[in-house]
Amino acid sequence: MATWNSRGLRGSTLEELINYSNEIYRDKGLGLVQKIPTPITPVKVDKENGNISLAYFEKDSTVDYIGVIQGVPVCFDAKECATDTFSLRNIHEHQIKFMEDFEKQNGISFLIIMFSMRNEFYYMRFSELRTYLDRVNDGHAKNFKYDELKRDFFIPSEAGVVVHYLRSLMKDLEERKG
Repeated sequence: MATWNSRGLRGSTLEELINYSNEIYRDKGLGLVQKIPTPITPVKVDKENGNISLAYFEKDSTVDYIGVIQGVPVCFDAKECATDTFSLRNIHEHQIKFMEDFEKQNGISFLIIMFSMRNEFYYMRFSELRTYLDRVNDGHAKNFKYDELKRDFFIPSEAGVVVHYLRSLMKDLEERKG
């Protein structure tokens, strides 16, 4: 069973940025996307301030976010990467299965990856993720490199939104139709 302490806070910067983007999208009537909390069982609680210092995850989470953007159901997970090599071990089998099942229901699944040392964000379509996962079966290392990513799916910052992933989502939708 996984514990929640310093590991549980990884990705919090990216999630804060995405939460802010989602608030703007909601305020402008562009979409409604919410963070999905991971159920935990507290083990140690500070009696003075009520803060949880140790907890266990009750079950495997699905993805970080789920919602609807202009009528399109979306789900995605937020991942941070400190180097130019992203380990596929950071994506758990139950998350892959959930995204795959979501796609089968005509939803759009993706990852938002923050390359923290470059301060860049990437929108990874589920089909692209599947390609990297499938090649592991052919003996490839369980990772992909920054240089392999498609330049036109890097997420711009614009209109006061640091992680403005809607443009990438629209490009994803266009490519699915075409």
